[in-house]
Amino acid sequence: MRVSLLIRLIFLAALLALGACTRGGKKNNPVETLPVDQVYAIGKEALQRNNLARATKTYERLIARFPFGPYTEQAQLELAYAQYKDHKQEEAYSSVNRFIKTYPTHKHIDYAFYLRGLINFGRSDGLLERYLSRDETKRDQAYALQSFEDFGELVKRYPESRYVNDARQRMIYLRNNMAQAEIGVALFYLRHKAYVAAANRAEKVVENYQRTPQAGDALAVMTEAYARLGQEKLSSDARRVLELNYPEHPYLKGEYPPKRSTWKRLVPFTDRG
Repeated sequence: MRVSLLIRLIFLAALLALGACTRGGKKNNPVETLPVDQVYAIGKEALQRNNLARATKTYERLIARFPFGPYTEQAQLELAYAQYKDHKQEEAYSSVNRFIKTYPTHKHIDYAFYLRGLINFGRSDGLLERYLSRDETKRDQAYALQSFEDFGELVKRYPESRYVNDARQRMIYLRNNMAQAEIGVALFYLRHKAYVAAANRAEKVVENYQRTPQAGDALAVMTEAYARLGQEKLSSDARRVLELNYPEHPYLKGEYPPKRSTWKRLVPFTDRG
């Protein structure tokens, strides 16, 4: 009995000591005691020094301690940016969406839309690897499409924003790569003699990506696929449009469709200026 009581007393003393240490740690942590402007300054300095983990924790604690006010609003936006730079895309997307919904008239709302596009743009990078995968029919372009729509919303809502030019460049890149991915699928079907599927996929490119370089490739695939299906009129019509709009296309010189090893590859986006 005495041994049991002693163990209980020791355990209780340990708990009390742990509690004291925890309280002392919080008390000594400036983020827990300083006013909002100084806490924000700590988070901002950490962000500028690329100490993303500390910046994230500081902003999160600021938001918890001070739920309202201009510093809190800016901290929420910079929290999303810190998470994005730290490759925590899901958390960043959630944070920036929360900001957009909570502060729709914020003076930096245009940047929030731009940042949301960047987050999805980063997640669409996986398309580069999927483009080279064995089964080209299983590529998921959801993030690329969402990023395209995010940037499009920025351009539409805030045409005078400083971020519009870069957003437009990224939209062109995304559109071309989405079109190229579709052509990759069409060629995959063509190589495997799934001519109906190849023609349908190529037609989708012609309808949805008319202003991309891949529109000519789509017409070439349609010409070949319809010819293989014995649909001579459809093949002739597609070829006529190809000759009219892309007279130098390799298909017209007997050099298309290309071998798998010579297919065009998606390339990473290069920031400009």
